[in-house]
Amino acid sequence: LERYKRVVKYDKYFSKYSKRYFGPGFDWHYFKAQAVAESRLKADARSRVGALGVMQIMPKTFEEITKKNPGIKGTRKQPRWNIGAGIYYDRMIWNLWKAKRPHMDRINFMFGSYNAGKGNIIKAQKIAKNKGLNPNTWESIESTLPDVTGKRSKETIGYINKIGEIKGVLR
Repeated sequence: LERYKRVVKYDKYFSKYSKRYFGPGFDWHYFKAQAVAESRLKADARSRVGALGVMQIMPKTFEEITKKNPGIKGTRKQPRWNIGAGIYYDRMIWNLWKAKRPHMDRINFMFGSYNAGKGNIIKAQKIAKNKGLNPNTWESIESTLPDVTGKRSKETIGYINKIGEIKGVLR
């Protein structure tokens, strides 16, 4: 993980788009950590399901982003626009999770939605509520997500933990 501290070629984009979409007080290292978790910062990364680039964006998602945000001018193959689109998409998700919850939980809800889809997180919240758990904490989602996504929940929970670990190294 230490080696990612030295990979700085995209830092200007993480910083720029984090400021643009989240404001100057938000730590852009979260998004770099997300990109490391997604692609190991590889611009040519491609998943078996068709996600592409540094932020591993799906074609339909990129299309949705560029419709809503004409400021994203390039293609998802270009690192600058892939990163800009990914952080903009994070902001779209961030705006969904307005309920009162600790800041770190809101960050985890955002990244969890990026990975598993917001619909699955919402389903996990409903299950948490039915089980008498607080549906606005990530801890509750970790325990109910397996009921929604089965084995794939391990991937999402691992993704959140991995981002946290990487972020700790990037400070």
